[in-house]
Amino acid sequence: MHKKALFIIPPDRFNEDELFAPKEELEQAGYEVTVASTTAGEVTGDNAGKATAELIFSAANAADYDVITVIGGSGTIDHLWGKQEVIDYLKSAYNSDILVSGICAGAVVVAKTGLLSGRQGTCYPVDVMINEVKANNVEYVEQHVVAYDDIITADGPMGAKEFGQALVKRLSQTV
Repeated sequence: MHKKALFIIPPDRFNEDELFAPKEELEQAGYEVTVASTTAGEVTGDNAGKATAELIFSAANAADYDVITVIGGSGTIDHLWGKQEVIDYLKSAYNSDILVSGICAGAVVVAKTGLLSGRQGTCYPVDVMINEVKANNVEYVEQHVVAYDDIITADGPMGAKEFGQALVKRLSQTV
């Protein structure tokens, strides 16, 4: 147990609530949260908020983290949904017994890995996201958080705090 989390955000237009609310929950529980993206540096959110991607996600050794989370936002659709490198990174982390999670459009990235196939998951409740989740053989459920021992998905800003709490609860079970 490293007490470390890696949050992957798009290189622009992440959702501020989806990043900052779960990040705060984890930090309050003693976790070190690293923010990464497809490029390093300052990133502007959907609502003009700022975050710093400390590194390119692929440069981070997934084995150094307890959880890998894909954060949503309009940029996630454009930059992360179709990025095979992200999907492969998540699969590799999962195969190393690292908790994989996603919120909003980030939950769709998790669904695209195939790791949720045949199970339930959630995402932001709009057709374009729901259809992508279903296209990956995931049963969409309209709730804030769907938590398994190995994968957690969340719906979006309205469930961001609960998502953070679910991450902390799940990670505390592995101590």
